[in-house]
Amino acid sequence: MSESIWRELEAEAEALSKRHLRDLFEEEPGRFAAFSLSLGDLLADFSKEKLSPHALGLLFDLAKLKGLEARRDALFAGEAVNVTERRAALHMAARDPEGDFEAGGEPVSAAVAETQERFLAFAEAVRTGAVRGSTGERFTDVISIGIGGSDLGPVMATKALSPWHDGPRLHYVSNVDGSHLADTVKTLDPARTLVIVQSKTFTTVETMTNARSALAWLEAALGKEALSDHLAAVSTNLEATAAFGVPDERVFGFWEWIGGRYSLWSAIGLPLAIALGAGPFREMLAGALALDTHFRQAPLEANLPMVLGLIGVWRRNLLGCGSVAVIPYDERLSRLPAYLQQLVMESNGKRVTLEGKPLERASGPVVWGEPGTNAQHSFFQLLHQGTDVIPVDFLLAAEPTEASQAHHAILAANCLAQSKALAFGLSEKEVRAQIAEKGVEAAEIERLAPHRTFPGDRPSSTLLYRRLDPPTLGKLIALYEHKTFVEAALWDINPFDQWGVELGKAQASTLTPRVEGEGGEEQDGSTEGLLSHFHGLRKKTP
Repeated sequence: MSESIWRELEAEAEALSKRHLRDLFEEEPGRFAAFSLSLGDLLADFSKEKLSPHALGLLFDLAKLKGLEARRDALFAGEAVNVTERRAALHMAARDPEGDFEAGGEPVSAAVAETQERFLAFAEAVRTGAVRGSTGERFTDVISIGIGGSDLGPVMATKALSPWHDGPRLHYVSNVDGSHLADTVKTLDPARTLVIVQSKTFTTVETMTNARSALAWLEAALGKEALSDHLAAVSTNLEATAAFGVPDERVFGFWEWIGGRYSLWSAIGLPLAIALGAGPFREMLAGALALDTHFRQAPLEANLPMVLGLIGVWRRNLLGCGSVAVIPYDERLSRLPAYLQQLVMESNGKRVTLEGKPLERASGPVVWGEPGTNAQHSFFQLLHQGTDVIPVDFLLAAEPTEASQAHHAILAANCLAQSKALAFGLSEKEVRAQIAEKGVEAAEIERLAPHRTFPGDRPSSTLLYRRLDPPTLGKLIALYEHKTFVEAALWDINPFDQWGVELGKAQASTLTPRVEGEGGEEQDGSTEGLLSHFHGLRKKTP
């Protein structure tokens, strides 16, 4: 049954390939109203997507046939939607402590509320100076040590909400490359620094390697007896945290039904809460909760994550677009593309169905991007005139969080101009006319025209909102979370496991002795050659 809809979708995509976005706008005067949706001040404009009303209707039919709404309901009901690990995926519960969520039939909201109160109370105690370092000085700096979901979410949100910072300065260390920690601590005073170690199991190699080095830095300056005053942890392994020297009252856990890339809402958000305070942190949660409520209650055709997820599948499978550029016209969202890389590519970078069968169609795209306007002066050349069509997600606030309206007017004009230029382009006829107006000779026009032609017909969506504040950031993150889930449901894959990260980690553990020159397993020819050259270079290092 679904194959017949896929064939209809393919036929409609083929028909649309012969029509330019210019044609669609000329034929449909009300296209913007028909192809945009709002939730409060958050508007999603997808009128510049290469879509027709018929294509969108077929996508709605596909969603119904795949039981998309039932899959969403199972997600919120706490069913084991993470089928390979037999777990619920209830990160939504972490932003609704007054809810009635259950995981596997067991209530979880009370535990969420209790943990949230604990870590937010600790955050406030650090901010007010009720919790201090071993010398009695207030903490002026916090180092958060984690990797993956324990780092990307807090880092992204910390930068995004920097105007709300009025607590200690935050520093994030994730890379096991020792320069990351060395550069971070270079200007810090150990007596006024709190170190938070973020690892659910407290065994993550990169995190614990950095944590031990941070511990040595503290001990060298303050002595071993002072360490417990400068440590906190987000982990479920109390035995390991105690052995590390973290007092139990400074350990904050989260649950197996919150995956790392969805964990910002949990105690993993502790460093952000220290910077912002409990009030703005809760406002961010409330923004995400509003999006959750919309996702649960809005009908399919008016449901932002549903529609944007359907468009994501249309882009990937019907237009054949293998990547998506995320371009926030906001410097403070500069880490959003990296955050979404993990969310989308770790979730939907899968090659088999829920039943373990090979996929018949492509799944998750490559996600990448940088902030505008900087991006316009680097890779936008490829977006406009390259041989690959790459859809773009633009993000824009109507109001800046700083006072300069003049700067923001230029920023906003560039964002709107880029989406317009990608969609409508500049035809060779128009290019020739423009050059001719400048009195250029015919031969020169002939030479230049192909190079200055913009084909256009390149799809994009724009997310427009009043201002980037804590509630808005919460909505945006939750929107992309649920959009990713919708795409996974349509592809019939599990977006909540990440076995692909395990193989390289396992092989790294077997290679470490060889790198350290202590023997170990023989490797393939290439790896043996690299090891030999590596050791040869180390011997020559001054």
